[in-house]
Amino acid sequence: KNKLYSEAITLLKDIAPSVLFCTHQRALMAPAIFAAARDLGIFTSTVIYSWDNLPKARLALKADRYLVWSEHMKKELMQMYSEIEEGDIAVTGTPQFDFYRDPKHIIPRAEFFERYKLDPAKRLICFSGDDEHTSPDDPAYLEDLAKSIKHAGMENTYTIVFRRCPVDLSGRYKPVLEKYPELIVEIEPIWSFRTGNWTTVYPSFEDVSLLVSTAYYCDMVVNLGSTMAFDFGMFNKPCLYINYDQGDNPVWPVETIYRFQHFRSMPSPKAAYWLNDRSEISEKIKQAENDSDVEIEAWYKIITDSITTASDNIYNSITS
Repeated sequence: KNKLYSEAITLLKDIAPSVLFCTHQRALMAPAIFAAARDLGIFTSTVIYSWDNLPKARLALKADRYLVWSEHMKKELMQMYSEIEEGDIAVTGTPQFDFYRDPKHIIPRAEFFERYKLDPAKRLICFSGDDEHTSPDDPAYLEDLAKSIKHAGMENTYTIVFRRCPVDLSGRYKPVLEKYPELIVEIEPIWSFRTGNWTTVYPSFEDVSLLVSTAYYCDMVVNLGSTMAFDFGMFNKPCLYINYDQGDNPVWPVETIYRFQHFRSMPSPKAAYWLNDRSEISEKIKQAENDSDVEIEAWYKIITDSITTASDNIYNSITS
């Protein structure tokens, strides 16, 4: 009960809301505000922000109702927080996938290719970056991808579309982008920045169409353990998961990434293609192009129960 708690008490008394809803259960200011709401008898609700937030971190706040992505996540929440009653958990899905089933969010092909100077005769491989701390070797992986395509003589067939993690403003990819200007096209996320703190960064609505269209027009995505596998899975596009280290990495080896609890939700290793060595990249790309035996749909149906109505489900949960 600090200064923020006192300010929240004053503000909440003035606003007198029926419900207080938090969209990020790990926001560091939220516990004091939620504590103030609880002391004032205001109903509180929060949503689990990401697929790995339960097994990889603790909830920062206590709420009256928790909105989760799926029955799988509901079971996780009850297992890890036995004090939370089953009746206080609502399965709503996550709104980030709602947009993929609405054609209005797909930029027309000619416009998309012209806007980003893409060759319509070439296939597109999306390389999606992670944040700087989670995946410090991403620039090296991007260069491995570019080198493999050139070494296999496939640069006339493919263009690499690079989408960095929106909160990564480090500039660490610049040397690789400058080295392969004819092969790699960067499409920057359209996000809003109020401060340098990543917790205040959020996507513009224009970026929704950009991400949906990127997944729609690219033939596959390459990354290190990202949920972008599900974004591309919405269009039945394969994900190639990077599964090798850049030299000795005792602090954060790739093996650690795929042993986290949230990856145990994967029903089969065939949910993605696995790049176990840089020497496999070009062959795995060819395989992903020609092989439809990928079980990503079965995986994202475990991860999220709704892919069209999550926003409505969340609204209904809050208003009820």
